[in-house]
Amino acid sequence: MAFRDGPFDQFKVPLVWTAAVVVVVALIASILLILADRRHDAAGDAYGPVRAGFDAGAGPINGIFAAPVRWAGAASDYVGGYFFAVSENRRLKRELEELQPWRDQAIALKNVNARYEAMLGLRTEPVVALATARSVSESRGPFVNARLLDAGSSKGIQIGNPVINEQGLVGRIVGVTGGVSRMLLLTDVASRTPVLIDRTDARALLTGDGSGNPKLEFVRGVGSVQAGDRVLSSGDGGGFPRGVPIGVAARGIDGSWRVKLFSDRGAIDYVRVMLFQDFGQLVAPDALNAAPLAGLATAPAPDSTQAAAIGDAAARRARTPTATDAGTARPSTAPTRPRQTVPATATPATPPPTTEAPVPPPAGAGAP
Repeated sequence: MAFRDGPFDQFKVPLVWTAAVVVVVALIASILLILADRRHDAAGDAYGPVRAGFDAGAGPINGIFAAPVRWAGAASDYVGGYFFAVSENRRLKRELEELQPWRDQAIALKNVNARYEAMLGLRTEPVVALATARSVSESRGPFVNARLLDAGSSKGIQIGNPVINEQGLVGRIVGVTGGVSRMLLLTDVASRTPVLIDRTDARALLTGDGSGNPKLEFVRGVGSVQAGDRVLSSGDGGGFPRGVPIGVAARGIDGSWRVKLFSDRGAIDYVRVMLFQDFGQLVAPDALNAAPLAGLATAPAPDSTQAAAIGDAAARRARTPTATDAGTARPSTAPTRPRQTVPATATPATPPPTTEAPVPPPAGAGAP
């Protein structure tokens, strides 16, 4: 029976309404694609409520779609491991024999390092809290390299937190909701990470350009970078902790310095988010603002020997002023005028004889 002879022979599709529905669906899909591929800035201002709602809904859906792929991969790994168990066992034995000398050397270096730290009074870096997450979706294009993680603010994740895997630094958080967060990879064009060269301690800026190997720009010092140098996070600006491994330096085809990322050595499926905001959270403010003598305790009571020594010292201090008072006074340092001394046998000088004439008696005075 032909289609025109069936119950739908009089069914007609309105072309105008069909075209309108197709246009509306295309517009909605375009808006969703624009939101998914929008570039991010370091401050996270572009992560608005619309984008947050879209990520919150896309996270669980992408996780459901990714489940069959993970199951198929686990099944293929199980089958491959079953059939290649003998060769894998031989390979592991060879690696174990090669790694045993390295293990002994690492134990020796650990003991030496512990002695050096004890002698120099060094302390290790404070431990940063970590939150484990799984990548459920990926946005990859010529300019955008981002992923969705199935962990959000409910686990303490905030915008700006660094993200690492078992190999090294992967990226940072640029948006977060209650159960989903968005991670910006180091290869994204909006990624800017301050780094240092481990060999020379030279500072530089790791800039993503959409390729698999980001650029090293603004390198300080002439000849401070060589092929094979390890690149670490410098901690400048307080956005990343210092010393997180990133990759090794390599010369690009265009002559610029680029970095081969350690994180590309394995799949970025399970990651760990470092709950790091700034260096102020690594120290205790109460310990820094404590009084200078707050940590000093009361001195213990002296024993019998110390008490006897204290008593002898007090007795000597008590006798010292008495001996000073009984002794002669110290001579004055001011100059004194010499005094003339008179001999004991000297007699006082007699007055010289007078030469005046005697006074005559008054007239009329008779003789006696």
